[in-house]
Amino acid sequence: MTVLNSNNPILVENVRGEVVESFHRGSFCVVDERGDVLWSEGDIQQVSFPRSALKYFQHIPFLLSGGFDALGFTDKELAIMCASHNGEEIHVDAVDIVLHRISLNSDYLKCGPQQPTLKKDFVALVKANQEPSCMHNNCSGKHAGFLAYCVHEQLNLADYLSPNHPLHQQIKNITAMFYEMDEANLALGVDGCSAPIFGMPLINQALAYKNLVSPMPWKDSKLTDVCNRIVQAVTKYPRLVAGSKRYCTDLMEVTEGRIVGKTGADGVYCLAIPQKKWGIAIKIDDGKMGPQYQVAQEILTKLNLITPEEAKQLASHWHCKNTNFAGNHVGYSEAVALIPPQYLLL
Repeated sequence: MTVLNSNNPILVENVRGEVVESFHRGSFCVVDERGDVLWSEGDIQQVSFPRSALKYFQHIPFLLSGGFDALGFTDKELAIMCASHNGEEIHVDAVDIVLHRISLNSDYLKCGPQQPTLKKDFVALVKANQEPSCMHNNCSGKHAGFLAYCVHEQLNLADYLSPNHPLHQQIKNITAMFYEMDEANLALGVDGCSAPIFGMPLINQALAYKNLVSPMPWKDSKLTDVCNRIVQAVTKYPRLVAGSKRYCTDLMEVTEGRIVGKTGADGVYCLAIPQKKWGIAIKIDDGKMGPQYQVAQEILTKLNLITPEEAKQLASHWHCKNTNFAGNHVGYSEAVALIPPQYLLL
């Protein structure tokens, strides 16, 4: 069993009045096109699971197989397959399109039911006398994509979540390739949606996102085209990737696809910078969801990867006001000031 490094730095502080009431430790890593570490804080060799940040890679086998195109799917369907969505109507509708195309229904999804993220969507279900379903699960698009691959390849649907299923053996191969790991060294776990998930050091998570947008010796033209399609799909349909009031969506909309981001459960956030061919990975030690976006915003701002106007539009994800039950403003949380190496600012 691996143990978190308790010496990781404090990256986010929660302030009440003038007192730092609590804080979140973590680590992050920025790598360049060559895979060299440009800037890091904390233990970047710490093994963790990228969780949903793996989704951009989990559908590469489907795209490489030709099945995605043979079934008539578009960028819109690819975006929902890569999503960790809110369970809003647009998300449920998009997942339904995928399932309808392969003549299946939600009964085949094994991700489990999940309450929609936004209160208004849950209230709408209650008013309609409906229960949250697998379609509302933030991973339902990923699972629909898994099923579509299995239908095209004529693979067993009943055990499509088994780590030994041919689908996940293909995903494991792709994961090892992009994360620059030996397959035997990938940690194996079960994700929140019951799909197999692979784990690796944080630096390798940054390398994977660099490899998504960078030409590599092992990436032939077909694999390069697949990577470009994924980037194109998620930046073209960022609202499908996450949804209302979500950092992934807001970041890719505000930067108009100049930055590619993806959240992962338990405090993970990964980014690709296509223009520079950089990769960035962040892990919050305590697994709290939210602080990783504040750290991402701080890194992007300090490295001048977003403009002052873009930073202003995304400010609510960096400086978060805390209110009590009466609606009174009682404090705030924000990323601590990070100082990048001087050579990155030249």
